[in-house]
Amino acid sequence: MLKKTISILLSFTLLFALAGCGNGASSNEASSDSTVSASQTEQSSNNEEPNSETPSNTSTSETEQGTNMENTILVAYFSATGTTEQVAQQAAEILDADLYEIVPEDPYTEEDLAYYTGGRADQEQDDPSARPAISGGVENMSQYDTILLGYPIWHGQAPRIISTFLESYDFAGKTIIPFCTSHSSGVGSSADNLHELCPDTVNWIEGSRFGSEVTGVEIESWLSSVLSDTFLSRS
Repeated sequence: MLKKTISILLSFTLLFALAGCGNGASSNEASSDSTVSASQTEQSSNNEEPNSETPSNTSTSETEQGTNMENTILVAYFSATGTTEQVAQQAAEILDADLYEIVPEDPYTEEDLAYYTGGRADQEQDDPSARPAISGGVENMSQYDTILLGYPIWHGQAPRIISTFLESYDFAGKTIIPFCTSHSSGVGSSADNLHELCPDTVNWIEGSRFGSEVTGVEIESWLSSVLSDTFLSRS
């Protein structure tokens, strides 16, 4: 009987011991899970902070760069048949410059352009005071400090509409680089006559003449001779 009683008591003691161990393990496991969860939360929080700051820094940098890249070169041109336009477009592309076409308010017709017929172009070129009206204009000429000015040669001179353009804006302190296109005639006195229409403070660069077969390489070579490498590096 005593042996049976002792056996029962030992059984209960063992059960209580096992129950206690189970509760301890459960408590430790819960504590461990809580620690891991807190660690993961802290790590996640730390990873989000740099990501949230990076877009802001990038945006600021891009905005400042855009402000510093304001264009200061303008390629302005008049073209009746498209030859001068091709040179102007290539020059603007090489320099990454703004492009402005001088458009006559009253467009020229084929009859107007016919040489030695007494037509409109002949009459204008015979009259140094002629000033054909221009349609539209340059929105903010003050932002440009260098202007490339292109035109065809008509009767050895620039079309009178170029005179209209030069007398329409204040070019004081700016650099003007003329260029012309023709089948055979050079710049001649055309550039000198245009220079006389500008303020004394204009930095007038010697002009150049291009034929209809001019290449991009030739245009870039000319630009490198009259402009600093700073402008060419923007292309």
